[in-house]
Amino acid sequence: MRLYNTLSGTEEEFIPSGERVKMYVCGITPYASSHVGHALSAVVFDVLRRYLEFQGYKLQHVQNFTDVDDKIIARAAKQGVTYRELADRYIQEYTSDMDLLNVKRAHAYPLATDAIPRMVEVIADLIDKGYAYPSNGNVYFRVTMDDDYGKLSHRSLDSMIAGARVEVVEGKEHPMDFTLWKAAKPGEPAWESPWGPGRPGWHIECSTIALDHLGESLDIHGGGLDLVFPHHENEIAQSESYTGRIPFARFWVHNGLLNLGEDKMSKSLGNLVGVSEALEHHSSDALRLYFLSSHYRSPLNYSAEGLAAMERAAERLRNALRQDSTTGNDALDPSHYEKQFVTAMDADLNTPQAIAALFDLAHEINRARERGQKVGQAQNSLRKLGDVLGLTFRERTSQEALSLEPLAELFKDIGATLNASGHHKLAGWVNSHSDAQDAATIVETLLAIRRELRQVREYDFADTIRSRLADLGVGLEDAQDGTVWKHRQSVV
Repeated sequence: MRLYNTLSGTEEEFIPSGERVKMYVCGITPYASSHVGHALSAVVFDVLRRYLEFQGYKLQHVQNFTDVDDKIIARAAKQGVTYRELADRYIQEYTSDMDLLNVKRAHAYPLATDAIPRMVEVIADLIDKGYAYPSNGNVYFRVTMDDDYGKLSHRSLDSMIAGARVEVVEGKEHPMDFTLWKAAKPGEPAWESPWGPGRPGWHIECSTIALDHLGESLDIHGGGLDLVFPHHENEIAQSESYTGRIPFARFWVHNGLLNLGEDKMSKSLGNLVGVSEALEHHSSDALRLYFLSSHYRSPLNYSAEGLAAMERAAERLRNALRQDSTTGNDALDPSHYEKQFVTAMDADLNTPQAIAALFDLAHEINRARERGQKVGQAQNSLRKLGDVLGLTFRERTSQEALSLEPLAELFKDIGATLNASGHHKLAGWVNSHSDAQDAATIVETLLAIRRELRQVREYDFADTIRSRLADLGVGLEDAQDGTVWKHRQSVV
């Protein structure tokens, strides 16, 4: 298998350094809901992991959560909660979203805050070795001490400064020196250190967590292309200075970015589509096929039309797995398609070609079945290869297609209106189910409230509930024996 290594700028044969492949992937900063740009990166590294496991490798996969930073602190203050409560909420939401996308969970999800005592030790060691220096309660890394600083992004220190707007910070020896420890600000969470209260910089977090969980040298370090500089460049500088120039990672693997319009999709820009929003309209298989239909290193534009096409494509694959009702010996040998698939994946995870092999196999399965031939072996092969890409081949149920968050907001709004209009008993029903964790419970409770409102001739209010549910794609059908509901999934 060959992988493109950002460090060398070429494809290289991948051979693990030991019995286990040590893979570290930079995680999210949980200050808002995860978006499909996060999902793209998660799917890419999930497929890399799945393929290595398919080839018989054992993996140790670690992904961090940056659970305290400026954005988390600011958002928490605005919402009147602690940074810890905010981060925990979005971490839970992220892992739930990834479960729905059939992304395998990492073997460990370390939190930055749990590693702060160890970060202090690493920073102190860098100071002792002359690679870092304290200044006004902060600690900075000396980039001029690192002779090959810039080797990942293939830029020299001079070229980084030339033409760039580098902020002048009092106490820095060099404008490109980066922060290892940030002095505390009033009202912000802080931890004790030899340099005074504060918290770690962003870059030292990943180095310390990777060193503690996976050792001094990784087989694979992954993340989005936007992390090459400065984040990953700085990780290399501080990690290799700490370990005595031991290569921090043998392979640096970066996925291309997901765009909405002309810009990268990101929380800071505000141009994003949430994972839960995308899953309201499309299956996880369609999303994965859409991400993987483009090579992982290429940029990808988010498109509702493209996703609709992938939903139809996912259905064609599911159709090839309908029950094999014929008898006799298998007429279709899938080995040719398996070889095509492996050849594609060995070529720097060429998932577009791997997907083409799946559709070729599905086409032959359908042709053989039309001839009345048995295709069970080929169907098993299609399932096995599809699993490497994380495909489930499952139809969406109504409940899976529903998004909890907008329903929960509707539920809360209806409860407030009930209370304000004097329907305290019904408002109590909402309060008693305020912690509901599935969409079906909320819908069923709203239907019960609607029935009560109709019985007391509050038809306008009952119709409002019906209309608001319809806005979220939930259709109601009233009959003599009660009301049934169904989520109207997108027709593709």
